[in-house]
Amino acid sequence: MPDTYDVAVVGAGPAGLAAAVESAAAGLGVVLIDAAGQPGGQYWRHYDENHARPDDRRGHHGLRTFTRLRERLDVLIGAGRIRYLPGHQVWLITRGEGGEFTLRLTPTTSPATDGTDGLSRAETARALILCPGGYDRQLPVPGWDLPGVMAAGGAQALLKGHRTLAGRRAVVAGTGPFLLPVATGLARAGAGVAAVVEANGTLGWLRDPVGTMSVPGKGVEALQYAALMARHRVPYRRGTVIREILGEGRVEAVRIARVDRADGRLAGPEEEIAADLVALGWGFTPSLELPLMLGAQTRRDVDGSLVVVVDDLQRSTVGGVYVAGEATGVGGAALAVAEGRLSAVALAVALRRAPESSREAVTAVIRRLRGEIRRGRRFAAAMHRAYPVPVAWTRWLTGSTLVCRCEEVSYGDLVRACRDLGAQDARTLKMLARPGMGWCQGRVCGFATAEIAACLNRRETTAEDLRPLSTRSLAVPVTLGELAALADDAPGG
Repeated sequence: MPDTYDVAVVGAGPAGLAAAVESAAAGLGVVLIDAAGQPGGQYWRHYDENHARPDDRRGHHGLRTFTRLRERLDVLIGAGRIRYLPGHQVWLITRGEGGEFTLRLTPTTSPATDGTDGLSRAETARALILCPGGYDRQLPVPGWDLPGVMAAGGAQALLKGHRTLAGRRAVVAGTGPFLLPVATGLARAGAGVAAVVEANGTLGWLRDPVGTMSVPGKGVEALQYAALMARHRVPYRRGTVIREILGEGRVEAVRIARVDRADGRLAGPEEEIAADLVALGWGFTPSLELPLMLGAQTRRDVDGSLVVVVDDLQRSTVGGVYVAGEATGVGGAALAVAEGRLSAVALAVALRRAPESSREAVTAVIRRLRGEIRRGRRFAAAMHRAYPVPVAWTRWLTGSTLVCRCEEVSYGDLVRACRDLGAQDARTLKMLARPGMGWCQGRVCGFATAEIAACLNRRETTAEDLRPLSTRSLAVPVTLGELAALADDAPGG
């Protein structure tokens, strides 16, 4: 294996798989690094392949695409054209004087899946394709710290990856199409789904009919989920939110209320629904630790998330760094695959690995991929506009509602930091009241804290509000020994 690869691809979800396979096919030396033990990411998460049954991936949309990418990955690994490092997280990236990138890795399993001693290691590459994916966006609600409350993606991950039901009677709540596969997955596995509680209505798609029709296959998926919901008799409560989660020691019920369409306030009589599992999802938050570590420029996307700015070849504002998938804007697996492929083709051209004789063919591929991405982005924008985070959600909170569960910071604490101590932005709130200072480093509460800071100061949320709660010196927790090893590796160390 080379000392310095042409490209390091970080993440083996839809975007990363496509980027790694396309890069190797173009003749680049590739190292593919992924935190999980098997490829697929969150979207194509599946049961342990060493114990899988033939139907273990049933119900996965885009399975044919995954199977094709996985087969190509296996062939390229066997041919020595891709070095695949599963079970490793990148915790630090630095750049040398010659422009090469050094990626510091730490194993996610013990012992490490590659047979090493589990110590930190480093890989070097001339370019990067970052495909870090994302995770469930969460909004605080009274009682969300009770056992039995999970992110919707967490409930789905337990089911897909471990064949484990997180509860027997579930309420799936929040907003967006993702609530449907979570609810139907739980129902098919034998759980009773008491309700899907959707904050928005179903007519939001009419606001952007062109965007809605940009990806016709999504309409077929919606009809499939509707049929499954009807088959399992899952109630779908539109324009409704969870007002409070109730229970002594664990979840016992939820209290729901209607949302007024005019101003987003809660309206109408409240209703209680018995449950032992509450799965919450308000869309997704991109994982931006690595792009921000390198200084990539960001912006606020249609759904309110902070995302990386890229050009029409997936290049970030940092030379040699390409970004694909959810980090450039949440838009689904098909869009992520197209972006991963485009980043690899563009990099191969930049490194002059595309032969002159095939330049016209490469140009045609780039043009086609750009078209797919434009259509995917139009659909994503329509989806985000149809399922926005309700504008008045902070009015639903009580003073004792926990916003940061790691540090046990309440909404009242944030109000006092603004009112009494003059905090005007999320960064100052973080310093004065400690939200985002715990184990998760703001991954769970960062979006909510930024929104609360803007609301309390009577202004719109900006990218500057979101960035301080997304930037981290180290991408993941590491041991003191791994930090000490940096000094040993330094010149003269």
